[in-house]
Amino acid sequence: MRGDDRPSGAPAGEPGAARLMAYAAPALPLAILTLPFYVLVPAFYTQSLALPIAAVGQVLLAVRLIDAFADPIVGVLADRWRPSAGRRRLWVAAATPFVVVAAWQVFRPGEGAGLTHLAVWASLLSIAWTCSQIPYAAWGAELSSSYAGRSRVSAFREGLTVVGTLLALAAPAILPALGWPGERAALSAFAFAVALLLPLAVATAVAVVPEPPDLSTRQTGWREGLGHLRANRPFVRLIVAFLVNGLANGLPATLFLFFVQRKLQSPDSAGPLLVLYFVCGILGVPFWLMLARRTSKHRAWCLGMLLSCMAFLAAPLLGPGDVLVFAAVVVVTGLALGADVILPASIQADVIDVDTAASGQQRAGLYMALWALATKLALAAAVGIAFPLLGAAGFDPAAGIETPRGLLVLGLLYAALPVVLKLGSVALVWRFPLDESSHAALRAAIEARRRD
Repeated sequence: MRGDDRPSGAPAGEPGAARLMAYAAPALPLAILTLPFYVLVPAFYTQSLALPIAAVGQVLLAVRLIDAFADPIVGVLADRWRPSAGRRRLWVAAATPFVVVAAWQVFRPGEGAGLTHLAVWASLLSIAWTCSQIPYAAWGAELSSSYAGRSRVSAFREGLTVVGTLLALAAPAILPALGWPGERAALSAFAFAVALLLPLAVATAVAVVPEPPDLSTRQTGWREGLGHLRANRPFVRLIVAFLVNGLANGLPATLFLFFVQRKLQSPDSAGPLLVLYFVCGILGVPFWLMLARRTSKHRAWCLGMLLSCMAFLAAPLLGPGDVLVFAAVVVVTGLALGADVILPASIQADVIDVDTAASGQQRAGLYMALWALATKLALAAAVGIAFPLLGAAGFDPAAGIETPRGLLVLGLLYAALPVVLKLGSVALVWRFPLDESSHAALRAAIEARRRD
């Protein structure tokens, strides 16, 4: 039956806007949770709770290693375990209470909370988060079977992710005006928001959005499954391009505050510029969806990366006071953000069909786990590359070192190296072998295999 909000001409069974909004709803509170966990929690535990910074860093590093180790395990289990309540929805629903409780404990530690408290509850939060996020992403990958429909799914989910990020960015500036100053008040507000919004959003998604059909016709063994994974050339090509582009995005994300505060010498502009960036990201989404329909998803993504490259070329030349010029760079790269967050995720859902057609097993959980792991590796590599190079060049704000050479390297790492990396990603993706017609043939083969 066609829903009243299903796009005209879409295949039967495609979700309409109301159902997509229900599916995407958990992305907003999960995004509200992400930013403070990675940005505010380390500073809060070292400054407000007076814990040693090196020890806090070691604890959080261990938590991230646990998180990375958990990704493929959860992905495999989410594919292989087939409870009657649904192999995607049940995971998301069951993980939600653990996410809420662990986030509450991390964001609202009691008096005397120390490293053990942080280690235990941050680890639980990380594991529960993975148990929710991987099946949630797989649910979205399976929610639509059409080439264009998958872009709509990722647009709704990633659009609400950006909205949640915006709310998390704005909260530390708004809360003091409401009488809640300081990091402790901000983290408490985030804990309350997650405790209220996440269960409500997950309950809505589970109630409104159906469990996608499992298209598996057989179950592969470990060795055979790995063979199919290696043989999935579109996936290998895509994840390499995603890693390269993720590093290109991770460098400016890691260095943004340094660039604005030290290179442009305008620390008060950092918050408004970040908000401008994400607002432009939301505004650009309809354009990228339209362009992907008229060309292809991989070509539209390439054009988005090329647009970012054009804007970034000016950034290394900027200096003190060039805030308005940099704001123009932020607007253009923000508009390109929609292509980066929506289209790769949509293409990823398509390459899973390559595996399903070849192996007979639908393994969206495993593929989404590898996707999440690639994201974390790219962000970790950005820090691992940028900070040592900056230190060697003579840029270390904590030590009061800021040489002209160091500022030059800051500008090159912030914008020039990302341009080179993005061009490499474009070269990998421009002639990507999956388009709408080849994907339709894949879906036909999968359906034929099920009928047999």
